[in-house]
Amino acid sequence: MGMLPDEAKGLPPPGIVNRCSVWLAGVGWASAMLHNALIHRPALKSGVHRQVLLATIGWFLGYHLTKNENYRYAKLDRDMREYVKLHPDDFQPKERKTFAEIVEPFYPAR
Repeated sequence: MGMLPDEAKGLPPPGIVNRCSVWLAGVGWASAMLHNALIHRPALKSGVHRQVLLATIGWFLGYHLTKNENYRYAKLDRDMREYVKLHPDDFQPKERKTFAEIVEPFYPAR
């Protein structure tokens, strides 16, 4: 699709099965089932071609929404890393503590 810029092509593609694809495919299939029920047809047995078509359209839209989401998050990560690199004095490493320094001493009550 032409919605993403060319720099998004450098990202790895999302998996074919992802949460957006599965969710929107289910929504497409459910909308076909609801349409069958509203016009008093057998919900599962009639209009199977429409059920498959709407589920496929939902899967396609979910895949490309995931692709767009991955690009936006990668862009935000890149911008944050650049900011941290340009302002190292704002992001000093914290002093490391051991677990024994954090936890209070344990005295069993008997």
